[in-house]
Amino acid sequence: MRVLVLGSGISGRAAVDLAHRMGDAVTVVDPEGHYEGSTEVAVSSTLTPGLLENCDVVVASPGIPEDDPMIRSVVDRGIPLWSEIEYAYRHLEEPVVAITGTNGKTTVTQATALMLQKAGVDVVAVGNVGDPLSGAVGSDTEVAVAEVSSFQLANIDKFHPVSSAVLNVAPDHLDWHRDMTSYENAKARIFENQTSDEICVYDADDPGAARLVKRAPARTIAVSGRRRPDDGWGVEEDVLRVGPVTVALSDVVLSDPPSLSNLAISAVLALDVGANATAVEEVMRSFRPDTHRRTLVAEIDGVRWVNDSKATNPHAALAAIAAETSVILIAGGLAKGLDNVSLAYAAGVRYVIGLGTSGPDLVDAAQEGTMATDIADAVRIANTIAEPGDTVLLAPGGASFDQFDSYAHRGDRFTEEVGLIRRQRQEMGESK
Repeated sequence: MRVLVLGSGISGRAAVDLAHRMGDAVTVVDPEGHYEGSTEVAVSSTLTPGLLENCDVVVASPGIPEDDPMIRSVVDRGIPLWSEIEYAYRHLEEPVVAITGTNGKTTVTQATALMLQKAGVDVVAVGNVGDPLSGAVGSDTEVAVAEVSSFQLANIDKFHPVSSAVLNVAPDHLDWHRDMTSYENAKARIFENQTSDEICVYDADDPGAARLVKRAPARTIAVSGRRRPDDGWGVEEDVLRVGPVTVALSDVVLSDPPSLSNLAISAVLALDVGANATAVEEVMRSFRPDTHRRTLVAEIDGVRWVNDSKATNPHAALAAIAAETSVILIAGGLAKGLDNVSLAYAAGVRYVIGLGTSGPDLVDAAQEGTMATDIADAVRIANTIAEPGDTVLLAPGGASFDQFDSYAHRGDRFTEEVGLIRRQRQEMGESK
């Protein structure tokens, strides 16, 4: 097979490496005309007619939007257009559990994989988390748990998870997709090849997810972090119940509804592909999401400082705000074609500190607020107005690239500045 890879980022390099392992001829198109992977490969800085004439399939990196001229050229010529997960799936022997949603994908992927690992299953977490799916090809793993985005799902064909999950669906990435319909259609592809004896799990309290899974040919299973849906799993009084597993809400690290829903979805998926109840229960009691996902950085003089830099869209930021009672919100960034001003007047927000490109719009919409010059200034302002009982919440509702290298860089800088305040308070206490 002759493979043409568009883009040389993480997924592009993974596709190139897999092509070499499979004996496929491969060429890379990279705008800079260079390739930094470990494998020697032919590279072109432009997509020429000759390259298209001499390939059997095009594997597109997720960073290339669907209306890019290169993508249109491929589609117009009728050449098969795949994402890296499609190319990898065609060479994969192990079953795949696939997870998508606007928010929470990484958390559910990690929790599901951990439940399986605790049960003794040889599992690998792949996709947007960890290594690309291509890395699982030829391994000794028993199950691959894959976090899959709308970008990756948009260009599948035979990709077929044995179990899938749709966590939530809200506006996001409208700078990549043509419109919300295109975004939803891409998400829906996660279950298009499933059969009626397989499962698709979803959050019954999320309107977007509940609407989308009506298209699923698989058996749908509803969960909730607020209640127990009919024929599903969720909260009953003061416990979270999933099949044979029951855990007291007081024993869970994060017990807000979205976090409970994520745990329940993870449990359903893990139980479906071989985890036992003991392993699932252990993880439900102890699981803590990765850094930058509502991470408590410090509690100083009665004020909580929370880093949710991964909240890169309004849906995620609103969920973080809803988990607190009195919020000084640090928000703003690249809006990605979304309207994020609703953050400014969400219930519980008493002051908005604007940051980055969309910061001025948030401040204008807020009852009280001001712009910060940078993250250090934002933390300084928050420190001057925060009172005991407040939460200073970094939940930007936008991407980070207008001021930072990544959402992690943004969260790390927030954490560093809060650390300075904590040390200053400690030094003041020691000098008394």
